Amino acid sequence: MADPARARKLADRIKVIIAKRLDRGLRDPRLGFVTITDVQVTGDLQHATVFYTVYGTDEERTDTAAALKAATGMLRSEVGKNITARLTPTLEFQLDAIPENAAHIEDLLREAQKRDTEVAGLASGASYAGDEDPYVKPRDFDEDDEEE
Repeated sequence: MADPARARKLADRIKVIIAKRLDRGLRDPRLGFVTITDVQVTGDLQHATVFYTVYGTDEERTDTAAALKAATGMLRSEVGKNITARLTPTLEFQLDAIPENAAHIEDLLREAQKRDTEVAGLASGASYAGDEDPYVKPRDFDEDDEEE
């Protein structure tokens, strides 16, 4: 098992290599506007999972996934030429769902804020069902009561 710091450095290096190669362009017309968001390397440095996002429609996402799958061998050889590891890790491309998750979280926060304002509106006109302070408090004895 490799040092976790070494695995992180290798992952960062792979991310840069693949991003530069995609920036120079592939000859595949299916490739859309791709952003490499993260790379995770296993502890034995044998496998790398490359997370990416695609700007566009669902059809463009599926086309880009097919283009990246077809270009995996070429990208792996590009990585092998530019790293100093004994073995070149296998590459697996995984669509990163960060934009969709962020949009979902924003929708949930908007809904929570809407409900909070509704509850605050209901609370402003509400009155207590019983006493304002329902807890029994200890009685205070006056000094006059003790003398009698």
